[in-house]
Amino acid sequence: MIKNTIKLNAVFIAGAVFVFSLIGCGGDPLKQLDTPTRGAIKVAVDDSYRLLMDTEIYTFESIYKYSRIDTVYSTEGEVFEYFMNDSVPLIFVNRKLTDQENEILTSQQIVPKTTLLAYDAVALIVNNDNPDVKIPYDRINEIFSGKITKWSEINPSTQLGEIRVVFDHYQSGNPRYFKEKFGLDSLPACCYAVHSNSEVISYVENNRSALGVLSVNWISDKRDSVSNDFLSRISVVGISSPGDNDPGANYYKPYQAYIAQGLYPFLREVYCINRQTYSGLAFGLSAFVASDKGQLIILHSGLVPATQPIRIVEIKK
Repeated sequence: MIKNTIKLNAVFIAGAVFVFSLIGCGGDPLKQLDTPTRGAIKVAVDDSYRLLMDTEIYTFESIYKYSRIDTVYSTEGEVFEYFMNDSVPLIFVNRKLTDQENEILTSQQIVPKTTLLAYDAVALIVNNDNPDVKIPYDRINEIFSGKITKWSEINPSTQLGEIRVVFDHYQSGNPRYFKEKFGLDSLPACCYAVHSNSEVISYVENNRSALGVLSVNWISDKRDSVSNDFLSRISVVGISSPGDNDPGANYYKPYQAYIAQGLYPFLREVYCINRQTYSGLAFGLSAFVASDKGQLIILHSGLVPATQPIRIVEIKK
């Protein structure tokens, strides 16, 4: 009995010495257990990048066996809400923090680190029975401005009726993108929202007059079965350059080469933003996605990596 008590006391003392030694070496012991390659954190990701980040996080956890990433996929609005409320230390999004958001974090003595990861595109999709797979940039502007409401105003010979623009969610970054792109205070009555990018694809697949809006990542990864399935169910719209409405204009789809060259007109950037005040797992994951391995995953996903050059090969007929 006395020996057992001595053993228990010894274990307790050893544990206490370990904890106090961690505190003496750098403060909070929980932070000492959260390193760039081990620990457990929750991160929030804009649903536009679900397919990409599923692969990035799976690869990271496969390499670093003692890491665990709990991922929340949501709308842009909710992702930033989680971040500002300190529910997650790391987010993956397609806009930077606003001045007001930066001021709030600064008042809390937090200096967030923003890392550019990739170049993305906003894709426009139509039903496979819709013949209008090439639309001038200026007509798209007029659709989102409410000046064009019918397909016949784009193509007089079409049998389609009212244009129904569908977004993944009213709080997503996609409606915000077009409001900012075209300098709009609000979107016209022809715009609707569902609940996810996959629902946008289903809606367009089943509605001949629909014009869907989603991140190209959902249809750009040729190696991903989900992406290929979605791509077979809809048609991707080609867009001309601004001001080029000539019948012989060049039309660009959100292909990787056109994103890299800046020819596709609806481009945006992908960032990760880290609010951790120490070098923990959030730093490790963001560094991995920006590293050679992480950037190669971005390249294979159909987006354009931000920190690694890509090779564009012209195929002549």
